[in-house]
This record gives sequence, C-alpha cells and structure tokens, in this order.
Amino acid sequence: MQDTITQTWQEKVKEFASQSEDLGDLHPEILELAYQEQWFKLFVPKIYGGAGKKLPEILRLEETLAQADGSLGWTITLCAGAAWFAGFLDPTLAEEVFADRKVCFAGSGAVGGSAKKTATGYLINGHWKYASGALNATIFTANCVIKNENGTDVLNENGESEIKSFILKKDEVEILPGWSYFGLIATGSHAFSVENLEVPVNRTFKINNDIKIADEGFNYPFLQLAETTLTANSLGMATHFVQLVEDSFYGRSGLKRYTDDQISFFAEELNHCKNELQDQKISFYNAFDESWHQLINNGIIDNDTLSNVSLMSRKLAHTCRRIADTLYPYCGLEAAKKETEINRVWRDIHTASQHALLTFEK
Repeated sequence: MQDTITQTWQEKVKEFASQSEDLGDLHPEILELAYQEQWFKLFVPKIYGGAGKKLPEILRLEETLAQADGSLGWTITLCAGAAWFAGFLDPTLAEEVFADRKVCFAGSGAVGGSAKKTATGYLINGHWKYASGALNATIFTANCVIKNENGTDVLNENGESEIKSFILKKDEVEILPGWSYFGLIATGSHAFSVENLEVPVNRTFKINNDIKIADEGFNYPFLQLAETTLTANSLGMATHFVQLVEDSFYGRSGLKRYTDDQISFFAEELNHCKNELQDQKISFYNAFDESWHQLINNGIIDNDTLSNVSLMSRKLAHTCRRIADTLYPYCGLEAAKKETEINRVWRDIHTASQHALLTFEK
C-alpha cells in the first residue's frame, strides 16, 4: 500500500495564499486550519476552551505564521491579540463568547467612540478603523470615551477623560469596506461602526489592572505585547523574503550576463543581510525573554528591561524593512509583478512597517 503523504499546514497556506489575496480575505481552507489549530484562541485560557498558550511560545508561532503568509500571520496576531482580553472579561460573558468554535476577535486600539452611561449599561456610538480580520470576526472590541448622562466626560482620578474598552457582537456592528491598501490584502482590515447601541455593564473591561482569572501572563504590559507580536510578524515576512530573493537571483534567466565579481557582490550582500537579520532576531528574543523571566519570577518587569524590549522591537522591525529594500533590486521584474509571491511578500512587509507603534526606530 502506498504511504499517504500528509500535507503540512505550511504547504496548505502556500497553496491558498494567493487566492486569499484575490478574495481580500483568508481562504476558507486557511480559516478552517486556523479553527482546527485554535490560532484565534492562542491566548484564551483553557478554562474557556482556548489553547492557553503563553507569550514566549506565541511570539515564535506568529513569526512562523507570518513567514508562511503575511496576511495570515497579521490576522492571527491581531485577532488572537484582541482575544488576550479574555483575561479581563466578565467570566460569564467570556464563557458565552468563547463557546463558539469559530470565535474571532477584531478591533481597533484607537479611541473612536463614546459610551454614555444609562440606567442599565452604556449607549455607544462610534467609528473605528483598521479592524484586521473584520470579515470573520464574531466579536469586535472598541475603545470609547465615557460620558455622563448629561453628555459631559467622566473624569478619572487624574482628571482626564475616562476611557474603557467594550465587547460588541458581530450583529451589532456595521462593517465599512475600505481596506484598499497594497499589502496585507487578505487581512480584510476594514472599519466598523455602531449607532445608538445599548450594551449591559458586563460588556466593558480594562486591561492589566483587573485580571479576572488565575493564569500567568495577563499582567504583561500591553504596549510591549503589541510591539513584540507585530515585530515577530515583520521578522517572519522578512525571513520569507530573503529566501525568495536568493531563489530569484540564482534562478534568473539572465544570470549569465553577470560577471563573477557581480555575483560575488550579491552573495556578500545577501549574507550580510542574513547575518544582520539573525543578530537582530537574537537581540530581540533575548530582550523579550528577559522581560518574561522577570515577570514570572518577580511579578514585575523593571523599566529598563521594558524600554529595551521596545527598542529591540523597533530596531528589528526597521531592519526587516531595510533588508527588503536592500535586496529588492536584485530580484528582476518578477519582483515587480503583482501576481508573484515575492511581490506579495514585499508589499506585506512595507504595509506592516506603517503601523504607528513601529514608526520610529528609537
């Protein structure tokens, strides 16, 4: 009997990645894979039926996902990252939400709405952009300025307008198509809005300072969690691009036109980029691992360590983009052809590089 060859998840992603881009959404085969592997539930505690994984493992997985396909890695990162809020949700609400096998969180970190206090909850109005995974989301998260019944801002203990996060259900929001950017196309990062939506009190939450479950890692600072997970995506995409560049250059039909010195120059340039990427990767993970070690062993991360995590995240993200730009001219016109894999990866890297958290290297 002939042995059956099992297709790896990477092979399946590669098979359907270009079709995902054509759809402007993750292909159904890739989505089913994500549900099977619980990628949207990476952070969700096991008590809610999630994978219950911890950030060190999740970072490495997100890098691998982005290496397979940028849109897949980015969608899982943003949606699973939003589902990290499981640690701060009302337990009854969390049990309801995560009972869905296909639960997927999407949302926006921006404060795009207002929530007026009512007798039984909050009345929400607003508009939020860039909700990656919006087309497949079952839950949307939204940040709002809290208003008194008379319309004035509720002030916090520092005299500033109070901001809270809210859980909204799919049938309560309107998705506003508008993700027309040249990369990460299959993330479907559309906007969404709500108008005069009343929700109960248990639909609001605050991160980090109001942990609802006894599980480690939910007190990791959200800023560094966001920076590291986004950077892991840039790293995965850049690693993919470097391999494609090498294959492209040595597979060019016009390679014979180059002199030995020119080919050697490219080889040196390629190796320099590989080494720089590997060095920055090691520094990045070392910085993160030290922060995680401090959190688990001491219950707190010192400010210098957190600052170093942020710095190494930004440095690696910028290195990824620079390497892509350095190597791009050696790829030939195939790299400029929008239907090719190498062009898709290049576009994804540059779209990811525009995230506000990664704008400045220092």
